[in-house]
Amino acid sequence: MIAPAHDVHILGTGSYTPSHVLTNQDLEAMVDTSDEWIVTRTGIRERRIADPDTPSSFLASEAAKRALDDAGVSAKELDQIIVGTVTGDRIFPSTGCSVQDILGASNAYAFDVSAACAGWMYGLQIGRDAVRAGTAKTVLVIGVESLSKIVNWTDRNTCVLFGDAAGAVVLRSRGEPGGILATRVHSDGSLVHLLEMPAGGSLMPPSHLTVERQLHVIHMSGNDVFKHAVRAMQAVALEVLEAAGKKAEDLALLVPHQANLRIIEATAHRLGVPMEKVFVNLDKYGNTSSASIPLALDEARRSGRIQKGDLVAMVTFGGGFTWAGAVVQF
Repeated sequence: MIAPAHDVHILGTGSYTPSHVLTNQDLEAMVDTSDEWIVTRTGIRERRIADPDTPSSFLASEAAKRALDDAGVSAKELDQIIVGTVTGDRIFPSTGCSVQDILGASNAYAFDVSAACAGWMYGLQIGRDAVRAGTAKTVLVIGVESLSKIVNWTDRNTCVLFGDAAGAVVLRSRGEPGGILATRVHSDGSLVHLLEMPAGGSLMPPSHLTVERQLHVIHMSGNDVFKHAVRAMQAVALEVLEAAGKKAEDLALLVPHQANLRIIEATAHRLGVPMEKVFVNLDKYGNTSSASIPLALDEARRSGRIQKGDLVAMVTFGGGFTWAGAVVQF
């Protein structure tokens, strides 16, 4: 048993995006859409797309290597690997186990978390709890998605939204104040039908019919998702700030899920956080689901938007419905 810890810090961050860029102009040649239509409604200008033969485990491992290097931690020091994803390499075994093998993290145990866009945030809470309980000393939490492989490229309402990416953090106690001050996670399973991939599991196993009906791709009720997302992200942000004993005006930076610029702006407005204190990279990557926040967090740190001592809040919302928040003192 590892000694329990009261503090859990983010020691390092890392991210990885594929090199291929799919622009709005590229999409104009594929579906009935336009750059103006996409930018006006989403804020997205381009997204990264992985090669067809590149699995999520590769993206995840590359982000993990960068996070480990940033933290100054070796893979063999890891006790736990958590991968948030809905586009893992296989239904089973877990992508976490594949990442463990790629990294050579022979002392860790690994598993996946399926919570759609909130997958990484769910993993952050699980990893924090493990360190605080003493069941792990050093934890790697990854968010990774290859959403291009489950997108309907003939549906202009959804294919313009998503991209592929991975982001990772290393967690460990430092024996000093700060770190992850609070986390909160929620779900509402009564709304699963509003954002889902209907087929492929035991409810609707793969068949010629499910393929013909295009049930192995993302189906989304955009307007309903938008309304629920804004309300839920505001509520969980206020909840987690209160749990941390902080207020919105104390924040140096808000890192929201990068799904839609209008959702981000509405959430910030409701919290009273000016947009100059909100990190946005949605225009470059689109919605990368569980990779969204760790990718943004890594870019914010490496670009100097987060300094030592800064108070940062992260909020997300995804299919399930799931939503989550965290407050971190860097």
